Amino acid sequence: MATYIRRRLLQSVIVVFGVSVLVFFLLRLAPGDPVLMLLAESAGPEQIAAARAKWGLDKPIYVQYGVFLSRAVRGDLGNSLFFQQPALEVLMERMPATLQLSAVALFFSLSIAIPVGLLSALKRDTIWDYLGTNLAMLGQALPPYWLGIMLILIFSVALGWFPTSGRGTWRHLVLPAVTLGSVLMALITRLVRSGMLDVLSEDYVRTARAKGLPERTVIIRHALRNILIPLVTVIGLQLGALFGGAVITESIFAWPGVGRLALQAISARDYPLVQASVLVISVVYVFLNLAVDLIYVYLDPRIRYE
Repeated sequence: MATYIRRRLLQSVIVVFGVSVLVFFLLRLAPGDPVLMLLAESAGPEQIAAARAKWGLDKPIYVQYGVFLSRAVRGDLGNSLFFQQPALEVLMERMPATLQLSAVALFFSLSIAIPVGLLSALKRDTIWDYLGTNLAMLGQALPPYWLGIMLILIFSVALGWFPTSGRGTWRHLVLPAVTLGSVLMALITRLVRSGMLDVLSEDYVRTARAKGLPERTVIIRHALRNILIPLVTVIGLQLGALFGGAVITESIFAWPGVGRLALQAISARDYPLVQASVLVISVVYVFLNLAVDLIYVYLDPRIRYE
């Protein structure tokens, strides 16, 4: 196990290094000059040249990357050009908001998807099954940006039940969490339903029923337990997607999280802040993938990483 973890950590370092190369060079290929965007229109050539020298943008691009990489390995991702603060510090200030939104969206998804998926499988070809499958199809078909706007128009503007934007009380969380978690809810619902339909036809489930075990025990301890591995896989990957894909949702609801910050940084061509955002999100993805692989061992004792 220790050898496997070391090998995965080494692979993770290579992945993060590749991400840093891509984001660094692609940012500088994109149109737009951060110096001209951040300075006043009346700035003269001397002021522009001084700003380029101050931010290190006057050096060749490979030299700029070397400086960035040497600082990054020490935990210094540079200073935000817009906020004039360390980029990592600005990012960490927004991190709690994104973590809170992602956690609530995940809770919303699981609390609806697992019961609905189980009910659809146990009541196959009934009205409950049709309702569950249609709910899942609806959740996957509705684009998050459209769903978010519709929720605001209905529940905020028309009914006045929830705030339209911002972060504060639990009411501010409801609409963005539903918007962000709708796709994951639909995906898990379909996964639970299909997995349970396969498992319920297995011999060990029929044997458990033949022994006279309560139906609840058969479903939870024998059937549901055997679909946990694909379920954990999807949840782990989608949790990273929730974290990294909250850009649209946070922008619609003016949620002060990492996604909205990254979008603002891209618009302002704030190179250090964009690089810090992408690197942190990639590290989260890598960590979640490793965590999912390690959880497999505890879910299924037959799995061993030698």
